[in-house]
Formats: sequence, C-alpha cells, structure tokens
Amino acid sequence: MSATQNLVKLTAADFLVRSTYQMGKSPVLPLMAASLGADAFFLGMIVSVSTMTGLGLKPLFGLLSDRWGRWSWMMAGTLIFIGMPFLYKWIETPNELMMLRLVHGLATAIYGPVTLAWVVEQGRSGCAERVGWFGIARNGASLVGPLAAASLLSFMEPVDVYTIIGCFSSLALIPVMMLPSGKRKPGLRKSWQGHLSRAFKAGLGLPELWIAGSLECVLYLGLYAVKAFLPLLALSEGIPILWVGIFFSMQELTHLLLRPFGGRIGDRFGYLLTAALGLMFASGALSALPIVPDETSMLGISMVFGMSQALILPSCVALFAARIDQLHTGTGTGLFGSMKNLGKVTGPVLGGWLVHHHQMTWMLWTMSGLLAFFALGMITSTFGRKLALRVTG
Repeated sequence: MSATQNLVKLTAADFLVRSTYQMGKSPVLPLMAASLGADAFFLGMIVSVSTMTGLGLKPLFGLLSDRWGRWSWMMAGTLIFIGMPFLYKWIETPNELMMLRLVHGLATAIYGPVTLAWVVEQGRSGCAERVGWFGIARNGASLVGPLAAASLLSFMEPVDVYTIIGCFSSLALIPVMMLPSGKRKPGLRKSWQGHLSRAFKAGLGLPELWIAGSLECVLYLGLYAVKAFLPLLALSEGIPILWVGIFFSMQELTHLLLRPFGGRIGDRFGYLLTAALGLMFASGALSALPIVPDETSMLGISMVFGMSQALILPSCVALFAARIDQLHTGTGTGLFGSMKNLGKVTGPVLGGWLVHHHQMTWMLWTMSGLLAFFALGMITSTFGRKLALRVTG
C-alpha cells in the first residue's frame, strides 16, 4: 500500500474521531459543567482534565507503538472514542464529569503520537508541508465539531449531544480497518529496558524537541483558555451561543486553508522565526478579544487565531522531526505531545483561577502578555544567532 493511500486513510480516521470529539468540547462541555454547578475554577479543571491523561501517557503510547506497531494502538484509541460518549448520560455531579473526562482523554493520548509518528515516517523531505496536509484532518474536525454542536444545542440538551457523538464516532472504524496492520521493526526486538532508555534519551536529549514543544505549549495556553471561557463570556454579553460555535469553526477554517502554506513558509524561511511570528498574531488576537464591539469583529479575531496556528503548528513538528531517530519516532512525538498538553491543561486552569479572582478581561490580557513575551524571546534569539554566525563567518 502506497504512502499516499496510508496518509489518506489516516487523515479520514483522524477527521472522523476528532470531529465528534470536538463536538463534545466547547461549547457543549463548559455548558454541561456549568449546569451541574461547577464554578469558574472547577469548570477550567473539567475542560482541561482530559488533556492531563495525554500529558503523562502520550510518551508511553508512542513508545508502545514503536515496539508493537501503530495499527493496534489506533484501533484501541478508536474504540475509546466510540464507547466513552455513551456514558455521559449517567453523570450527575461535576466530580463525576471530571473523572469521565479524564478517562475519555485516553483516546487522544493514543491517537496523538501514533498518527503523527505514522505521518512523519513517510519521509523526511517536505515534512512540514506533509504534516500541514495531515493537519487538515484535525483542523477540519475543529471546524465541523463546534458548529455542529452549537447547532444541536439549539434544540437538544448537552448530555444528549454526547449520544450523537458516540454514534458518529463508529464511522472511523472503516478507514482504520483498511490500514495495514504492520509488524514490529527489527531494530526494536531488544530488551524493554534498553529500548526504554534509548527511546527517552533520543527524545529528551534533542534540543529541537524541547523548543518545538515549548512553542506549542505556550500557544495552547492561550487557545484553551479561550475555548474554556468564551461560551461564558458570550452569554454574559448577550451573544447567542451559536456565535461561539461559528467563532471556533471560523478559526479552524482559516487554519485549515492556510496550514499547508504555513508549513511551506516554515520550510523556506525557518521554523523558529515562522512559529514566533505566529505567536505574535495569537497574542494580538487575545488582547483584542475582550474589547470587540460585536459578533462580526469576533469573527475577524477568530481568523487571526487560525492564521497563527497555521504558522506555528507545522513548523513545530518539522523542527524536531528532521532530527529524531527513526526507531523512536513514536516516543518523540509522544514527548512532544505531552508538552503540548501541558499548555492545554494549564490554560483553562490558570484562566479559571484568574477569572475567579479577577475578571475575564484581565485573564485574556495576561495570556496575551505571556505569548508576546515568549515570541519576542524566540525572535531575539533567532536573529542573535544569525548575527553571531555572520560575525564569526
């Protein structure tokens, strides 16, 4: 089976499970948590807790897929995506919802490193652009999911939306069953202890992985704070909840359309500089969000968020993918995913704490400042190294 055929099937499976998974996030999850009596801080915990699973387990699942093959772990993740949504109808308290979200996060903890490693293994040439095209699945999911969920909420309770999610998730079994099962790599038939040691040394000893992971961590710090609290901000301002779904869908549509071009820009002009520029755009969008006058202006801000993601995400993956040992690609992508998840966890929790003790506007401006500070540091570092090379050259 050709690499292109594999990529198409991976993209289809990823799109199906992540579209339905995104339906169960914002605006459905914050509204369900609020209806169960969760305050702002606990709501942030509920929104972020599913990513805590991936924070600790993505490297492990990546390692296991390096050793046993990608397909079996993709199937396991798919079955979790299908089964977990049917359990939401029995949830009665915020604590129960948080525990269910923690287990539900196993699905993305598996899919994240396994699918990305499969894509990276298709070849190193043009890696950022290929990752950009594969990212269409995740971006398309984030485009379809929030808008579909917001539409369903107009005549359906949040808990009933999760039943719909479980039904549609089952469609992902079709492309997953068509993927090659594969075999273990000959180089990985050694002891667990030796493999574990080499795998984590290959990842943790790679500076490019730390830089790329830090960039995505900071980006998601801001983006996930917005995902958690924009529904509540909209309700307090009298904005219909459908506009929140449109906001996130427009953000991801922009990301979807521009991501391959963002990857190409990174391949041509440098990954670090491209990603830092994207962070500056995200910082500007965060600072403008609390002062927008109407729904139309909100859509403009959502497009800026999407453009920032298109610049940052392909370049971050390509930054470390070109250097990681091919025998440990899954472990490397798992470690990278854990750093990304750290931002997804911290954003809603920190945002909830700031909203609880201050106000929504102050929280968004604080997040904006953090992104701008990190971006300026990366830009200064990049130009400093170039200047040093010219002087020594």
